Amino acid sequence: MVMPWMFSCRRFVSPRSIQHLRGPIGSRVAEPLEAGKYIGIYWINDGRIEDHEQWSLGANRRLHAEGRGSYRGHDQNPLEERSHVFTSFSDFLGATYRDDAVPRVVHTLVQPYKGMVIQVIDAKDGNRALLDAWLTNDYLPSVVTGDVAVATRFAPRPLPPDKLAHVRELDGVDGIVTVLHFLESTPEDAWDQHFAQAEEQIAASGFGSLGVQAAFIPTNHGTNDYTDQLF
Repeated sequence: MVMPWMFSCRRFVSPRSIQHLRGPIGSRVAEPLEAGKYIGIYWINDGRIEDHEQWSLGANRRLHAEGRGSYRGHDQNPLEERSHVFTSFSDFLGATYRDDAVPRVVHTLVQPYKGMVIQVIDAKDGNRALLDAWLTNDYLPSVVTGDVAVATRFAPRPLPPDKLAHVRELDGVDGIVTVLHFLESTPEDAWDQHFAQAEEQIAASGFGSLGVQAAFIPTNHGTNDYTDQLF
């Protein structure tokens, strides 16, 4: 997880005990809704996203050429073992903090948060600026309270045309805002108060619709914890 121009990272997992929290039914992002058991999040140095993008493309091509794209070795299809639900390089739009005592966003991935909730939100008519303004001024200040310490907003970029074939490109990425909520409680404990009504709240705003919402907890580095709890 150490790569050029990347200064922080964290991996999260979604065991079956929290997969039932996902929505909406019929999500255009997660097909089926239970898809996507792990998520990796990486903070990249400002102004270096294009450099990191090209490095990662080259590194992944080399790994696949060396037979390391699949644990079974050369000439094996990685799609038989895993699929990418949503992959993006994204521009940072901003953060909403519960209070001034919450560590700033550069420290978020190394904080001992107990859970993370991702929301992929489609802007109405592709107007990402209007959606982001509503999220910033109205929606997130009402959500980022109590057990929700901070929410970070991102604008995904289209994937490069020479991306690996098994990495899925999500349609309409130019009209998406991705929100990551970091929790001081388990997702189950925070869900009813903060996330259960998200689909309806976002739709009622008139600025967007919820593409997917999913809960995760941190992995334990260097262990196989949760691998027997995914399906």
